[in-house]
Amino acid sequence: MRGFQLYLIESGASICNRNRIMTGVRFLFRVTLRRHDLAAEVWHIKEPQKLPPVLSPEEVKRVLTMAPSLKARAMLTLAYGCGLRASEVVRLRAGDIDSEQMIIRIVQSKSRKDRHVMLPAEVLDLLRQWWKVRPTEEDAGVAPEQRWLFPGRSDHQPLTTRQFSRLFKEAAKAAGLRKTVSLHSLRHSFATHLLERGTDIRVIQALLGHDKLETTARYSRVATGMIAKIESPLEGLSAPRRRRARQNTEEPSAP
Repeated sequence: MRGFQLYLIESGASICNRNRIMTGVRFLFRVTLRRHDLAAEVWHIKEPQKLPPVLSPEEVKRVLTMAPSLKARAMLTLAYGCGLRASEVVRLRAGDIDSEQMIIRIVQSKSRKDRHVMLPAEVLDLLRQWWKVRPTEEDAGVAPEQRWLFPGRSDHQPLTTRQFSRLFKEAAKAAGLRKTVSLHSLRHSFATHLLERGTDIRVIQALLGHDKLETTARYSRVATGMIAKIESPLEGLSAPRRRRARQNTEEPSAP
């Protein structure tokens, strides 16, 4: 077992992937083979906790402005404005947009869950603009509410997440971003900016579709706006001391 773990290290597998593999190995020993003695020798490595990369509001604005096309701008605005994953954006159908209630229905996303997110007016306006020029070659035989908002090139499939990621990279490069970020950074930025504006963390948890509050709580560590407003105890050292009022301990004189 140790030899296999060393092989994974030498092959360059990340800590996350090594832990996933060892979870499968432990299941094999414990459940399939009933070898609890071998399962006990399977160990996991503690993964380093890294802060998610977050864009400032001004950087997000520049990225959206520099989107290479109307389609790209609509998709990127959805990712940031609604806190959606890339896979959720590309798999949106026309029927998922509820303009009367101003919500978007996310169908069977991660962990096979449905949820609702808000539909900002700016996002709705962009989607309406896009719908007018959206290619319709793949719409034949598909019910209107089942049509992809962002169709792919063929086979009635939506745009891929890889293609979407390329659109983000083009916009980020045109916006002159120097920090290392990915398309998922827009979702991180959405959560962080809501937290900085005072939105309840449980509301953010519901919007993101997180199972555990601890997953959402990590954004408090990167909410620079909140952190910058915290007063350090150092500032109290240089503040002028308040003089205590002298207590009159003398006995009052007789009248």
